[in-house]
Amino acid sequence: MKRVAIIQPGYLPWLGFFELMASSDAFVIYDDVQFDKNGWRNRNRIKTPHGIQWLSVPVLTRGRNKPRNNEITIKDLNWRKKHLKAIFQNYRKARYFDEVYPMIEKSLQVDSDRLIDFDMSLVQGIADYMKIRTRIMLSSDLGIEGEDRAMRLINVCKHLGATHYYNGAAGKELYRKEDFKEYGITLEFQEYKHPAYSQLYGDFVPYLSVVDLIFNEGGGSLDIILSGRNVI
Repeated sequence: MKRVAIIQPGYLPWLGFFELMASSDAFVIYDDVQFDKNGWRNRNRIKTPHGIQWLSVPVLTRGRNKPRNNEITIKDLNWRKKHLKAIFQNYRKARYFDEVYPMIEKSLQVDSDRLIDFDMSLVQGIADYMKIRTRIMLSSDLGIEGEDRAMRLINVCKHLGATHYYNGAAGKELYRKEDFKEYGITLEFQEYKHPAYSQLYGDFVPYLSVVDLIFNEGGGSLDIILSGRNVI
């Protein structure tokens, strides 16, 4: 069996993103599809003593006709200092701050103005920290086109020799298992059950950036992530 996951990029993604990755043999970042300006490509949330704080990367989208994820550029690279300051201030008392913060800081030292380069650097840095060995790649590097949404995913799976395609829960509204089965591919959906873990600042809050987990749980983070795994 070979399982492939295909998902759009994310900035400091949530736990479920990394469950998809760790549960797959190949993890494809879907960087050459249309950017979702109201999604999670350039933002996520952390926990503070005063509640939830959004970390958003300022991007340029105006005047562009349906730009793809890998075409999105950043307005001003000064945002990095603001994000690092917010992370430092709110997690400096976390148990694993001393080993996690330098990794986040290093991952943000990207010489680029493209959002995808920062997303990829952070995702790879966090995956390496948690010892996730899944192969990570960009869909744009595969050179697979297709007007039909489902057929393009099928073609990516076929190109990578997949027997199983592991999709996020939102895919249940978009794709049919029968269409994939026709090509010998089993379509699976993630039904993630968010685990609780040690957090700073009061009551537990789910669905934050994975950095909240790794600052508080360190090397045990991957086991916690996988404890929420549920495939349907």
